[in-house]
Amino acid sequence: MVWVLDSTLREGEQTPGVYFDKHIKLAIASLLDEIGVDIIEAGHPMVTPEIHAAVKSIAQKGFKSIVGAHSRSLRNDVDLALECGVGFIGIFYCVSDERLFSVFKKELDEAIGQITDVIKYAKNQKPDLLIRYTPEDTVRSQFENVVKAASAAVDAGADIISVADTTGYMVPGTTRSMYDYISRLKDELANRKLFPKIAVHCHNDRGFALSNALDAYRAGADIIDAAALGLGERAGIVDLAQLLVTLTVDYNESRWNLQKITELYDLVSKHSGIPIPSNYPITGKNAFTHCAGVHTHAASINPMHYESLHPEILGRKRDFALDHMSGIASLRYALKLIDEIEMDDSHQQDVLREVKSVGQRGRTVDLEELKHIVDAVKHHKAYNN
Repeated sequence: MVWVLDSTLREGEQTPGVYFDKHIKLAIASLLDEIGVDIIEAGHPMVTPEIHAAVKSIAQKGFKSIVGAHSRSLRNDVDLALECGVGFIGIFYCVSDERLFSVFKKELDEAIGQITDVIKYAKNQKPDLLIRYTPEDTVRSQFENVVKAASAAVDAGADIISVADTTGYMVPGTTRSMYDYISRLKDELANRKLFPKIAVHCHNDRGFALSNALDAYRAGADIIDAAALGLGERAGIVDLAQLLVTLTVDYNESRWNLQKITELYDLVSKHSGIPIPSNYPITGKNAFTHCAGVHTHAASINPMHYESLHPEILGRKRDFALDHMSGIASLRYALKLIDEIEMDDSHQQDVLREVKSVGQRGRTVDLEELKHIVDAVKHHKAYNN
């Protein structure tokens, strides 16, 4: 059973210009808890006093979800996180030779010493604390460094090792396969009699975040990070709705309340200032809207002709848009929805011409406007006769 960690409140706030007020963070966390994510990563308390206060507020809410905090490999960061009352801490530190030498001026063993010291310190402070260690930019670091640091971290008390594709570097089906990477890492740790949970944090720079996360899942990853709207640094990370729906429908992981997703996305979109693209999978306005005449006709008979997901699982309804692409069959279906079932063929063709005219101006005709078009056509026919 895979866990889902939502990072809307931590990674999501690394989206340029995005900040959620404390009361909105609590509201977002409440919806995430209702949806049933396993871990809510509430923020990095060291960043600002306001984030510290928000993490503390969320941690004290008594959610079913585990509430977690982000932390550098520093005792002061751990102290602030524990002060908030969290049940999870994500500790990170790089292990790539290039970054260690050029940024931190450290050897690998010295970095591992700092990592393990902080993990031991955190575990001693709170023995039941769930600790994740992330080698930053895991997949582009020397693999032997990752294995060495991860092994030491687990020996020190880390429960989870997270594989971070920090730059969206991995590509399915190539030599940079996340499936292969996770498989190899699990084998190397198992050879050392170490069996931590394996997490993945996939960025979307090349558009493969969800694909890489699912590759990791198939390879046996235990935890997948995601965020509402896929918010995060640059192109963001795995989109939460797409992940949950795919795991539910295609992998039979039916544990989440998908009916709350639309409410969550509306809230996050409003307060992040990031609109939900109309053509966005699952949550976009057009995700369950049929437009072209052939599509609309077939979908009105059996939606599965042109759908692979039922909108009802999300508490949504399918819709039929009328515009320049519409045909007589889709118009007739829409006319039935507004109880216009007696209109003769000539009137219908006149209505269809008006609908197509509106569509050619870059708009769609909803049912309310369709009523007005029908009334106008009837009026003009009667007047001209």
